[in-house]
Amino acid sequence: MPSDHLKTRSFWLRAAGSLLFRLAAYDAMVFMALYAEARAAPTLPDPLVAAVPFVEPVARYNYVLWLLAYVPVALLLLWRDGERFIRYMVSAGLLALVRGACILATGLGPVHGPDTHAGMTDDQRWSAFVTLVTPMGFFDPDGGARIYLTKDLFFSGHTATTFLLLLYVWRWRELRAVMLVAHVLVVLSVFLAHLHYTIDVIGAYAVTFSLFMLRESDVKAALSRF
Repeated sequence: MPSDHLKTRSFWLRAAGSLLFRLAAYDAMVFMALYAEARAAPTLPDPLVAAVPFVEPVARYNYVLWLLAYVPVALLLLWRDGERFIRYMVSAGLLALVRGACILATGLGPVHGPDTHAGMTDDQRWSAFVTLVTPMGFFDPDGGARIYLTKDLFFSGHTATTFLLLLYVWRWRELRAVMLVAHVLVVLSVFLAHLHYTIDVIGAYAVTFSLFMLRESDVKAALSRF
């Protein structure tokens, strides 16, 4: 049954606040990623990525797959447990900020294709930022400022966001099953599209699980047992 909080105005105000925080954190992450995009960086060897074929349609539509895997389950979480949804949205925003900082700190080169954005000017970066954070701007085939980010790598956002949602719906068997399948498909798409290095996916699991535990468990009590 849906949470009783869904019937109150105060809940929707807090839910809207958590969504605005999530969106602001995403915008900040994109801004940081565009600074990394302007730096020249080398492509690194990755045996697993080298063994997986590049599938162009998957690369083209992986974002659509992510939306289909992510949005319906997030809405079901909102319906099932409003308070948990709010905590999830805040956690997702914090995860985005951590990811942006990690992208700035690592400086990995493109997994697939040339380093086409090295030397991007401030004007080009700002124009790209405006397009990337504009609703539906990502899908505009004629968007002159739209760019395909190639160095927003460590850690994988596709992996991290779907894994975080999986952790938050884990207590419900039916949602867990659906989100687990969706998460696996998204991770497969990451490799088939050559979006990330293997270490980006591994790092996504480590950072996401750590953040989830910090947010949802009694860390102080756990540390006191050691």
